[in-house]
Amino acid sequence: MSAAESEHEQTVIDRGDAETALPTASKQLTATYYWPFQSHASLGPSCVIADVRDSATTIWSSTQDTFGLRSLLARLFSIPVETLQVNYLDGSGSYGSNGAYDAAADAVLLSRAVGKPVRLQWMRADEHGWDPKGPAQLLELRGGIDAEGKIVAWESKTSGFTGPQWTGSLLGPASASLPSGQQHSGGSPVTQNLDPPYSVPNLRVTSRALNDTPIRLSNLRAPGKMGTVFAVESFTDELASAAAIDAVAFRRRDLTDPRALAVIDRATAMIGWQPRPSPNKQISQTASGGMLIGRGFAYVHYKQAESYTGMAIELAVDRTQGKVTVRRVACAHDCGLIMNPDGLLNQVEGNIVQALSRALHEEVTFDGAHVTSVDWSSYPILRFPEAPAIQVALLDHPDQPAFGAGEASGTPVPAALANAIFDATGVRLRTVPFTAERLRTGL
Repeated sequence: MSAAESEHEQTVIDRGDAETALPTASKQLTATYYWPFQSHASLGPSCVIADVRDSATTIWSSTQDTFGLRSLLARLFSIPVETLQVNYLDGSGSYGSNGAYDAAADAVLLSRAVGKPVRLQWMRADEHGWDPKGPAQLLELRGGIDAEGKIVAWESKTSGFTGPQWTGSLLGPASASLPSGQQHSGGSPVTQNLDPPYSVPNLRVTSRALNDTPIRLSNLRAPGKMGTVFAVESFTDELASAAAIDAVAFRRRDLTDPRALAVIDRATAMIGWQPRPSPNKQISQTASGGMLIGRGFAYVHYKQAESYTGMAIELAVDRTQGKVTVRRVACAHDCGLIMNPDGLLNQVEGNIVQALSRALHEEVTFDGAHVTSVDWSSYPILRFPEAPAIQVALLDHPDQPAFGAGEASGTPVPAALANAIFDATGVRLRTVPFTAERLRTGL
């Protein structure tokens, strides 16, 4: 396959003239960020019961989409859809499609072969090795500021995979030489939130779709926005540092939306933010017993249209080992009208914990034939002792529409972490996860 067939580029936003404005900037910065392939890493592997009979087929599954699974299995196995029933049962969370669809197809194949009900249980190595993964992203940013530290031009480019989708390549039917369902028809990587929320007169956002992927893909919580917000909010900090302006003040100056300013002010007040224009100059003052203390901030207006989140993090870095210990997280969250405060609080806290895990630990590894991160040692997640104190302020707006709270609050966490690590150490980490080895290399 030629390069032209395997990838294509498109311009998503083109405002002003970034290409001409960038060379005129007083200071120009360029940075590249990488978000890795990640697993859904469900704590309990997928399990399905299938009972295939001539008269009717019954499935018990923890699928997130009972009607979608019903239609897919009917199409794959030429079963009249009116004779196929999918019953939902609770299973481990996946925040995107894990191995449940594959396990269902496996169970149908076996039940059809033996003529009896089959309970199929994947093992840990099956789930980690074969569930479709959250896509990797390469994010390239350029920006320029004028003599007053104002952003004059910004360019963002994302490169990533668009397929094949998991519904087009179920493992069991493919290995049995059956038609594998819907095929992927192309598309583009996620570009939502790749445009900064701040005032930028000259802005260009582009995407490059890589259609050849080494492993199967699926949506994973806040699809694509984890990577785009990580890049944009990390780069915003880099521009603020180059301008010698406090990172929070740098953001506030280029925002006019009162709801945006409110979450920023609330989160920084909770963390006790102290303005400082050059964080890396504070290293000698914050060192204590070999530990470097830092604070970082990130902000998101999710999809530039939904919930607002301000995220402040305080952490400690072991200078010798490179280990990051998150001490406190302060989050201000505005999703409009709040109908269930307790449920909302649980969503936000869970989102933050999962995002910490993804930023600090999680990365799929693979060789030329297989995924190699197939257990909790090779694919670690956040452990209970690592969970920090989390303080959440919910900003209610009864006069506004209610937006979802299942994704937004996780997206600024990786950038806030990276910015806090820089505040503590002067080291910019642009590759997730922020492992001790990567930080030691930077130190």
